[in-house]
Amino acid sequence: MKTIYKLLVIILTAVACTAQNDPNSKVPADSKPIQLSTTMEKRVTQDNDFAFDLLKKTITTSGETNVFISPLSVSIALGMAWNGANGTTKTEMEAALKMSGMAATDINDYYRIMQSTLPTIDPTTKLSIANSLWYLTGFEVKPDFLKVNFDYFNAYVKELDFSKAWALDTINNWCSRKTNTLIPTILDKIPSNAVMYLMNAFYFKGVWCKQFDKKSTFLSKFTTESGNTKDINMMFQKDTFAYAQTVNAQYLEMPYGNKAFSMTVVLPANNYTTNDILSSLTGISWTTTLNQMSMKEVMVYMPRFKATNKFTLNDELKIMGMKQAFSDVANFSGISNNQLQISEVVHKTYVTVDEDGTEAAAVTSIGIVTSLMPQNMVFMVDRPFLFVIREKSTGVILFIGKMGNVDKY
Repeated sequence: MKTIYKLLVIILTAVACTAQNDPNSKVPADSKPIQLSTTMEKRVTQDNDFAFDLLKKTITTSGETNVFISPLSVSIALGMAWNGANGTTKTEMEAALKMSGMAATDINDYYRIMQSTLPTIDPTTKLSIANSLWYLTGFEVKPDFLKVNFDYFNAYVKELDFSKAWALDTINNWCSRKTNTLIPTILDKIPSNAVMYLMNAFYFKGVWCKQFDKKSTFLSKFTTESGNTKDINMMFQKDTFAYAQTVNAQYLEMPYGNKAFSMTVVLPANNYTTNDILSSLTGISWTTTLNQMSMKEVMVYMPRFKATNKFTLNDELKIMGMKQAFSDVANFSGISNNQLQISEVVHKTYVTVDEDGTEAAAVTSIGIVTSLMPQNMVFMVDRPFLFVIREKSTGVILFIGKMGNVDKY
Protein backbone atom coordinates (compact mmCIF):
# COMPACT_ATOMS: atom_id res chain seq x y z
CA MET A 1 0.00 0.00 0.00
CA LYS A 2 1.23 3.47 -0.83
CA THR A 3 0.83 6.62 1.19
CA ILE A 4 2.10 10.18 1.28
CA TYR A 5 3.47 10.77 4.72
CA LYS A 6 2.13 14.25 5.49
CA LEU A 7 4.36 14.86 8.46
CA LEU A 8 4.11 18.61 8.69
CA VAL A 9 0.34 18.61 8.71
CA ILE A 10 0.39 17.00 12.15
CA ILE A 11 -0.27 20.35 13.83
CA LEU A 12 2.62 22.49 12.75
CA THR A 13 5.44 20.13 13.70
CA ALA A 14 8.87 21.40 12.88
CA VAL A 15 10.29 19.50 9.93
CA ALA A 16 13.04 21.42 8.10
CA CYS A 17 13.54 23.14 4.77
CA THR A 18 15.30 25.61 2.50
CA ALA A 19 13.55 26.81 -0.60
CA GLN A 20 14.29 28.87 -3.64
CA ASN A 21 13.17 32.51 -3.34
CA ASP A 22 13.81 33.50 -6.98
CA PRO A 23 10.39 34.35 -8.47
CA ASN A 24 11.76 33.58 -11.93
CA SER A 25 12.88 30.09 -11.02
CA LYS A 26 11.11 27.10 -12.50
CA VAL A 27 8.14 25.81 -10.52
CA PRO A 28 9.17 22.42 -9.08
CA ALA A 29 7.28 19.30 -10.09
CA ASP A 30 4.92 17.90 -7.49
CA SER A 31 6.55 15.50 -5.07
CA LYS A 32 6.40 11.74 -5.48
CA PRO A 33 4.93 9.84 -2.53
CA ILE A 34 7.07 8.02 -0.02
CA GLN A 35 6.10 4.37 -0.28
CA LEU A 36 5.38 2.76 3.07
CA SER A 37 4.43 -0.78 3.97
CA THR A 38 1.19 -1.46 5.83
CA THR A 39 3.23 -1.86 9.01
CA MET A 40 4.88 1.52 8.54
CA GLU A 41 1.51 3.16 7.82
CA LYS A 42 0.26 1.74 11.11
CA ARG A 43 3.24 3.26 12.91
CA VAL A 44 2.54 6.66 11.30
CA THR A 45 -0.98 6.58 12.75
CA GLN A 46 0.43 5.63 16.15
CA ASP A 47 2.97 8.46 16.01
CA ASN A 48 0.20 10.89 15.07
CA ASP A 49 -1.79 9.70 18.07
CA PHE A 50 1.26 10.43 20.18
CA ALA A 51 1.50 13.89 18.58
CA PHE A 52 -2.05 14.90 19.49
CA ASP A 53 -1.83 13.39 22.95
CA LEU A 54 1.45 15.16 23.69
CA LEU A 55 0.06 18.49 22.48
CA LYS A 56 -3.04 18.14 24.64
CA LYS A 57 -1.02 17.23 27.73
CA THR A 58 1.51 20.02 27.13
CA ILE A 59 -1.24 22.62 26.78
CA THR A 60 -2.86 21.40 30.00
CA THR A 61 0.24 21.12 32.16
CA SER A 62 2.20 24.12 30.87
CA GLY A 63 -0.59 26.67 31.10
CA GLU A 64 1.01 28.47 28.15
CA THR A 65 -1.17 30.37 25.68
CA ASN A 66 1.09 29.49 22.76
CA VAL A 67 2.31 25.90 22.61
CA PHE A 68 4.46 24.74 19.69
CA ILE A 69 6.11 21.31 19.78
CA SER A 70 7.77 18.83 17.44
CA PRO A 71 6.28 15.48 18.40
CA LEU A 72 8.44 13.59 15.92
CA SER A 73 11.55 15.08 17.54
CA VAL A 74 10.34 13.91 20.96
CA SER A 75 9.35 10.52 19.53
CA ILE A 76 12.75 9.97 17.94
CA ALA A 77 14.66 10.98 21.08
CA LEU A 78 12.49 8.73 23.24
CA GLY A 79 12.87 5.98 20.64
CA MET A 80 16.62 6.13 21.16
CA ALA A 81 16.17 5.74 24.93
CA TRP A 82 13.48 3.05 24.46
CA ASN A 83 16.07 0.79 22.87
CA GLY A 84 17.89 0.68 26.20
CA ALA A 85 14.83 0.07 28.37
CA ASN A 86 13.56 -3.26 29.67
CA GLY A 87 10.70 -4.64 31.76
CA THR A 88 7.96 -2.30 32.99
CA THR A 89 10.03 0.74 32.01
CA LYS A 90 9.96 -0.35 28.37
CA THR A 91 6.27 -1.31 28.49
CA GLU A 92 5.32 2.09 29.88
CA MET A 93 7.39 3.89 27.26
CA GLU A 94 5.63 1.89 24.55
CA ALA A 95 2.26 2.90 25.99
CA ALA A 96 3.19 6.59 26.05
CA LEU A 97 4.60 6.42 22.50
CA LYS A 98 1.54 4.49 21.30
CA MET A 99 3.70 1.57 20.18
CA SER A 100 1.57 -1.56 19.90
CA GLY A 101 1.50 -4.67 17.77
CA MET A 102 4.92 -4.06 16.25
CA ALA A 103 8.29 -5.76 16.58
CA ALA A 104 11.30 -3.79 17.78
CA THR A 105 12.96 -4.05 14.36
CA ASP A 106 9.84 -2.60 12.69
CA ILE A 107 9.77 0.33 15.10
CA ASN A 108 13.45 1.06 14.56
CA ASP A 109 12.96 0.69 10.80
CA TYR A 110 10.21 3.30 10.99
CA TYR A 111 12.54 5.81 12.63
CA ARG A 112 15.28 5.00 10.11
CA ILE A 113 12.94 5.39 7.12
CA MET A 114 11.53 8.70 8.35
CA GLN A 115 14.98 10.16 8.90
CA SER A 116 16.40 8.94 5.60
CA THR A 117 13.48 9.74 3.27
CA LEU A 118 11.94 12.95 4.61
CA PRO A 119 15.00 15.12 3.88
CA THR A 120 15.06 14.00 0.23
CA ILE A 121 11.42 14.25 -0.84
CA ASP A 122 11.54 17.97 -1.73
CA PRO A 123 14.73 19.21 -3.44
CA THR A 124 13.59 22.82 -2.94
CA THR A 125 13.36 22.20 0.78
CA LYS A 126 16.18 21.51 3.17
CA LEU A 127 15.11 19.15 5.89
CA SER A 128 17.63 18.50 8.63
CA ILE A 129 17.12 15.76 11.20
CA ALA A 130 20.09 15.00 13.46
CA ASN A 131 20.66 12.78 16.49
CA SER A 132 23.48 12.62 18.98
CA LEU A 133 24.47 10.51 21.97
CA TRP A 134 26.85 11.98 24.54
CA TYR A 135 28.15 9.84 27.39
CA LEU A 136 30.42 10.46 30.33
CA THR A 137 34.09 9.62 29.90
CA GLY A 138 34.74 6.26 31.50
CA PHE A 139 31.05 5.34 31.74
CA GLU A 140 30.57 1.83 30.39
CA VAL A 141 27.84 1.74 27.74
CA LYS A 142 26.72 -1.57 26.27
CA PRO A 143 27.93 -1.93 22.66
CA ASP A 144 24.52 -3.12 21.41
CA PHE A 145 22.90 0.13 22.60
CA LEU A 146 25.47 2.24 20.82
CA LYS A 147 25.12 0.10 17.69
CA VAL A 148 21.32 0.38 17.44
CA ASN A 149 21.49 4.15 17.84
CA PHE A 150 24.14 4.39 15.17
CA ASP A 151 22.54 1.93 12.73
CA TYR A 152 18.91 3.09 12.98
CA PHE A 153 19.20 6.68 14.22
CA ASN A 154 22.48 7.65 12.57
CA ALA A 155 23.45 9.17 15.91
CA TYR A 156 26.67 11.08 16.40
CA VAL A 157 28.23 9.24 19.36
CA LYS A 158 30.73 11.09 21.56
CA GLU A 159 32.42 10.32 24.86
CA LEU A 160 32.73 13.54 26.86
CA ASP A 161 34.11 14.61 30.23
CA PHE A 162 31.01 16.24 31.69
CA SER A 163 33.03 17.74 34.55
CA LYS A 164 34.86 20.07 32.18
CA ALA A 165 33.49 23.57 31.67
CA TRP A 166 33.63 23.20 27.89
CA ALA A 167 31.42 20.06 27.89
CA LEU A 168 28.25 22.14 28.22
CA ASP A 169 29.32 24.38 25.35
CA THR A 170 30.17 21.37 23.20
CA ILE A 171 26.65 19.95 23.47
CA ASN A 172 24.93 23.31 23.11
CA ASN A 173 27.05 24.19 20.07
CA TRP A 174 25.92 20.97 18.40
CA CYS A 175 22.29 21.99 18.94
CA SER A 176 22.98 25.46 17.59
CA ARG A 177 24.62 24.12 14.42
CA LYS A 178 21.89 21.59 13.74
CA THR A 179 19.12 24.20 14.09
CA ASN A 180 20.84 26.94 12.07
CA THR A 181 21.37 28.87 15.35
CA LEU A 182 17.62 29.13 15.98
CA ILE A 183 18.05 27.15 19.21
CA PRO A 184 21.52 28.10 20.48
CA THR A 185 21.29 26.18 23.78
CA ILE A 186 19.38 23.23 25.19
CA LEU A 187 21.17 22.63 28.51
CA ASP A 188 21.72 25.16 31.30
CA LYS A 189 24.02 22.88 33.30
CA ILE A 190 25.20 19.28 33.54
CA PRO A 191 24.40 17.74 36.94
CA SER A 192 27.05 15.73 38.76
CA ASN A 193 25.19 12.43 38.34
CA ALA A 194 24.60 12.83 34.58
CA VAL A 195 26.07 10.00 32.51
CA MET A 196 24.37 10.41 29.12
CA TYR A 197 22.36 12.73 26.89
CA LEU A 198 20.29 11.55 23.94
CA MET A 199 19.37 14.38 21.58
CA ASN A 200 17.37 15.04 18.46
CA ALA A 201 17.41 18.27 16.43
CA PHE A 202 15.10 19.43 13.63
CA TYR A 203 15.47 22.43 11.34
CA PHE A 204 12.88 23.67 8.83
CA LYS A 205 12.70 26.53 6.38
CA GLY A 206 9.96 26.24 3.80
CA VAL A 207 8.76 28.70 1.18
CA TRP A 208 5.04 28.74 0.46
CA CYS A 209 4.07 27.18 -2.85
CA LYS A 210 1.73 30.20 -3.10
CA GLN A 211 3.36 33.11 -1.30
CA PHE A 212 1.63 36.06 0.29
CA ASP A 213 2.28 39.46 -1.23
CA LYS A 214 3.92 41.68 1.39
CA LYS A 215 2.03 44.66 -0.06
CA SER A 216 -1.24 42.98 0.91
CA THR A 217 -0.29 42.66 4.58
CA PHE A 218 -2.23 45.10 6.74
CA LEU A 219 -2.75 46.07 10.37
CA SER A 220 -5.62 44.13 11.90
CA LYS A 221 -7.02 42.92 15.21
CA PHE A 222 -6.61 39.53 16.89
CA THR A 223 -8.80 38.33 19.77
CA THR A 224 -6.76 36.43 22.33
CA GLU A 225 -7.76 33.40 24.40
CA SER A 226 -8.62 35.70 27.29
CA GLY A 227 -10.92 37.79 25.11
CA ASN A 228 -8.63 40.78 24.73
CA THR A 229 -7.88 42.31 21.33
CA LYS A 230 -4.47 43.35 20.04
CA ASP A 231 -2.96 44.76 16.86
CA ILE A 232 -1.26 42.28 14.51
CA ASN A 233 0.06 42.12 10.95
CA MET A 234 -2.46 40.20 8.86
CA MET A 235 -1.34 38.58 5.60
CA PHE A 236 -3.82 38.09 2.75
CA GLN A 237 -4.15 36.16 -0.47
CA LYS A 238 -6.93 34.75 -2.62
CA ASP A 239 -6.14 31.43 -4.29
CA THR A 240 -7.09 27.77 -4.56
CA PHE A 241 -6.27 25.55 -1.59
CA ALA A 242 -7.32 22.21 -0.14
CA TYR A 243 -10.18 23.07 2.22
CA ALA A 244 -12.75 21.39 4.42
CA GLN A 245 -15.39 22.59 6.83
CA THR A 246 -17.02 20.62 9.63
CA VAL A 247 -19.57 21.60 12.24
CA ASN A 248 -16.88 22.80 14.64
CA ALA A 249 -13.96 23.97 12.45
CA GLN A 250 -12.50 25.01 9.10
CA TYR A 251 -9.40 23.28 7.72
CA LEU A 252 -7.03 24.89 5.20
CA GLU A 253 -3.88 23.32 3.78
CA MET A 254 -1.04 25.52 2.51
CA PRO A 255 1.77 23.58 0.79
CA TYR A 256 5.48 24.37 0.66
CA GLY A 257 7.93 23.93 -2.21
CA ASN A 258 6.93 20.94 -4.33
CA LYS A 259 3.95 20.20 -2.06
CA ALA A 260 5.68 17.40 -0.16
CA PHE A 261 5.25 19.39 3.05
CA SER A 262 2.37 21.61 4.06
CA MET A 263 0.82 23.49 6.94
CA THR A 264 -2.78 22.71 7.79
CA VAL A 265 -4.48 25.47 9.76
CA VAL A 266 -7.46 24.46 11.91
CA LEU A 267 -9.77 27.38 12.73
CA PRO A 268 -12.48 26.62 15.33
CA ALA A 269 -15.98 27.75 14.42
CA ASN A 270 -17.73 30.41 16.49
CA ASN A 271 -18.59 29.17 19.98
CA TYR A 272 -15.88 26.49 19.77
CA THR A 273 -12.37 26.62 21.23
CA THR A 274 -9.11 24.98 20.27
CA ASN A 275 -9.54 22.68 23.27
CA ASP A 276 -12.93 21.61 21.91
CA ILE A 277 -11.28 20.61 18.65
CA LEU A 278 -8.29 18.92 20.24
CA SER A 279 -10.43 16.85 22.58
CA SER A 280 -11.67 14.72 19.67
CA LEU A 281 -8.54 14.65 17.52
CA THR A 282 -6.78 11.32 17.05
CA GLY A 283 -4.54 9.95 14.35
CA ILE A 284 -7.51 8.27 12.65
CA SER A 285 -9.92 11.22 12.92
CA TRP A 286 -7.21 13.53 11.60
CA THR A 287 -6.65 11.34 8.54
CA THR A 288 -10.41 11.16 7.97
CA THR A 289 -10.70 14.95 7.93
CA LEU A 290 -7.72 15.33 5.59
CA ASN A 291 -9.34 12.89 3.16
CA GLN A 292 -12.46 15.08 3.10
CA MET A 293 -10.56 18.15 1.90
CA SER A 294 -11.12 19.39 -1.66
CA MET A 295 -9.73 22.25 -3.75
CA LYS A 296 -11.59 25.51 -3.22
CA GLU A 297 -10.94 29.15 -3.99
CA VAL A 298 -10.41 30.75 -0.60
CA MET A 299 -9.66 34.25 0.66
CA VAL A 300 -6.97 33.55 3.24
CA TYR A 301 -6.22 35.94 6.11
CA MET A 302 -3.27 34.65 8.11
CA PRO A 303 -1.41 36.39 10.96
CA ARG A 304 2.32 36.88 10.63
CA PHE A 305 3.70 35.42 13.84
CA LYS A 306 6.67 34.13 15.79
CA ALA A 307 6.77 31.79 18.78
CA THR A 308 9.40 30.17 20.98
CA ASN A 309 8.82 27.55 23.66
CA LYS A 310 10.75 25.56 26.21
CA PHE A 311 9.09 22.65 27.99
CA THR A 312 10.27 20.04 30.44
CA LEU A 313 8.03 17.14 29.43
CA ASN A 314 8.47 14.90 32.48
CA ASP A 315 4.96 15.48 33.83
CA GLU A 316 3.30 15.17 30.43
CA LEU A 317 5.01 11.84 29.72
CA LYS A 318 4.19 10.52 33.20
CA ILE A 319 0.52 11.35 32.62
CA MET A 320 0.75 9.52 29.30
CA GLY A 321 1.88 6.38 31.15
CA MET A 322 5.68 6.66 31.20
CA LYS A 323 6.26 6.75 34.96
CA GLN A 324 8.94 4.27 35.92
CA ALA A 325 11.54 5.72 33.54
CA PHE A 326 11.79 8.80 35.76
CA SER A 327 12.08 6.86 39.03
CA ASP A 328 14.94 5.16 40.85
CA VAL A 329 13.47 1.75 39.90
CA ALA A 330 13.77 2.48 36.17
CA ASN A 331 15.15 -0.38 34.09
CA PHE A 332 17.61 0.82 31.46
CA SER A 333 19.70 -2.33 31.62
CA GLY A 334 20.00 -2.23 27.85
CA ILE A 335 22.20 0.87 28.19
CA SER A 336 24.45 -0.12 31.06
CA ASN A 337 24.76 -2.39 34.07
CA ASN A 338 24.55 0.72 36.24
CA GLN A 339 21.23 1.76 37.75
CA LEU A 340 19.97 4.56 35.49
CA GLN A 341 16.91 6.76 35.13
CA ILE A 342 15.74 9.67 32.99
CA SER A 343 16.27 12.96 34.81
CA GLU A 344 14.42 15.19 32.35
CA VAL A 345 13.07 15.45 28.83
CA VAL A 346 13.67 19.03 27.66
CA HIS A 347 12.04 20.29 24.47
CA LYS A 348 12.77 23.68 22.88
CA THR A 349 11.10 25.02 19.73
CA TYR A 350 11.13 28.06 17.45
CA VAL A 351 8.80 29.07 14.60
CA THR A 352 8.21 32.10 12.39
CA VAL A 353 5.46 32.37 9.78
CA ASP A 354 5.52 35.25 7.29
CA GLU A 355 4.70 36.12 3.68
CA ASP A 356 7.53 33.96 2.31
CA GLY A 357 6.98 30.80 4.31
CA THR A 358 7.90 29.13 7.58
CA GLU A 359 11.12 28.66 9.52
CA ALA A 360 11.07 26.31 12.46
CA ALA A 361 13.36 24.27 14.66
CA ALA A 362 13.19 21.91 17.60
CA VAL A 363 15.60 20.17 19.94
CA THR A 364 14.73 17.36 22.34
CA SER A 365 17.20 16.38 25.06
CA ILE A 366 16.87 13.30 27.27
CA GLY A 367 19.12 13.36 30.31
CA ILE A 368 20.19 10.00 31.71
CA VAL A 369 21.55 9.96 35.26
CA THR A 370 22.69 7.39 37.77
CA SER A 371 19.91 6.74 40.26
CA LEU A 372 20.52 8.54 43.51
CA MET A 373 22.23 6.40 46.12
CA PRO A 374 20.61 6.23 49.58
CA GLN A 375 21.82 9.13 51.67
CA ASN A 376 23.22 8.69 55.17
CA MET A 377 20.42 8.86 57.70
CA VAL A 378 20.43 11.78 60.10
CA PHE A 379 19.62 10.97 63.73
CA MET A 380 19.71 14.13 65.81
CA VAL A 381 18.43 13.67 69.36
CA ASP A 382 17.38 17.26 70.02
CA ARG A 383 13.91 16.56 71.46
CA PRO A 384 12.26 14.20 74.02
CA PHE A 385 13.18 10.55 73.52
CA LEU A 386 12.83 7.02 74.89
CA PHE A 387 15.64 4.60 75.58
CA VAL A 388 15.86 0.87 76.33
CA ILE A 389 18.62 -1.24 77.84
CA ARG A 390 18.27 -4.94 77.10
CA GLU A 391 20.08 -8.23 76.96
CA LYS A 392 20.46 -8.96 73.27
CA SER A 393 20.48 -12.77 73.17
CA THR A 394 17.22 -13.09 75.07
CA GLY A 395 15.80 -9.69 74.32
CA VAL A 396 14.92 -9.09 77.92
CA ILE A 397 14.65 -5.42 78.77
CA LEU A 398 16.73 -4.37 81.72
CA PHE A 399 15.97 -0.68 81.76
CA ILE A 400 13.60 1.56 79.85
CA GLY A 401 13.11 5.26 80.13
CA LYS A 402 11.86 8.52 78.64
CA MET A 403 13.81 11.72 78.66
CA GLY A 404 11.60 14.72 78.33
CA ASN A 405 14.30 17.10 79.49
CA VAL A 406 18.07 16.87 79.57
CA ASP A 407 20.20 19.01 81.85
CA LYS A 408 23.77 19.91 81.26
CA TYR A 409 25.89 17.09 82.78
